[in-house]
Amino acid sequence: MKLDTELAFANRLADAARAVIRPLFRSGIGSERKGDRTPVTEADRAAEQAMRDLIVAAFPGDAIHGEEFGATNGTSGRTWVLDPIDGTTAFMAGRPIFGTLIALVQEGWPVLGLIDQAILGERWIGITGKPTTFNGQPVRTRPCPSLAEAALATTGPHYFDDHQGEHFMALAAKTDHKRMVMGGDCYNYAMLASGHLDVVCEANLKLHDYAALIPVVEGAGGVMCDWNGDPLHAASDGHVLALGDPARVEDVVEALACAH
Repeated sequence: MKLDTELAFANRLADAARAVIRPLFRSGIGSERKGDRTPVTEADRAAEQAMRDLIVAAFPGDAIHGEEFGATNGTSGRTWVLDPIDGTTAFMAGRPIFGTLIALVQEGWPVLGLIDQAILGERWIGITGKPTTFNGQPVRTRPCPSLAEAALATTGPHYFDDHQGEHFMALAAKTDHKRMVMGGDCYNYAMLASGHLDVVCEANLKLHDYAALIPVVEGAGGVMCDWNGDPLHAASDGHVLALGDPARVEDVVEALACAH
């Protein structure tokens, strides 16, 4: 898929978000609680607004779906999906494992995804049909010979409800749970794409949480799907799996189902 213009523009968006986020990191800025009780800061809102302004100017026919300011309609069949700071809790704690997520979705399917870590200067880019890059160099997921050897990651157990938590723990029991990673938000998916983790399992994610991750993980040789093993798209229910080795998909889906 040829998206050279859109890729250059996505990099501009990420640069604009970086310019907002970097001066505010570890600055002691306060936060508020949104309706769902999740925190939001000045950096979240200002970074998204900076990106929205660029999109409106460059692609006025494209829709925008952002975490902080919601959705606007377009006429082109394309949507820019933005999460200015995925991992606001980490940002507030001074931990550089949050990321800016930018995706371009066409007819419900993510075709371009970008994960940017503003503080460390790290950027992963995925485009449908092309290899994923990290700071301009190709990256690959790693093989995982068996589920018992898999390093599993999730943002945190408190993001699962009781039923989902039972399924997650059924999966965790079949992995190398001594190496399990808690915390990380989108950064876990970047680490999986670069070959440092094997499985990420989440639930209750929204489109802005996962759209950008799909081209990044899949362009690196991995798979993203729901808990049934079906491909993710704009209407998916928020049960998200990322696997570095496609050979482990059936094993992971089966392990999750064992909680029934």
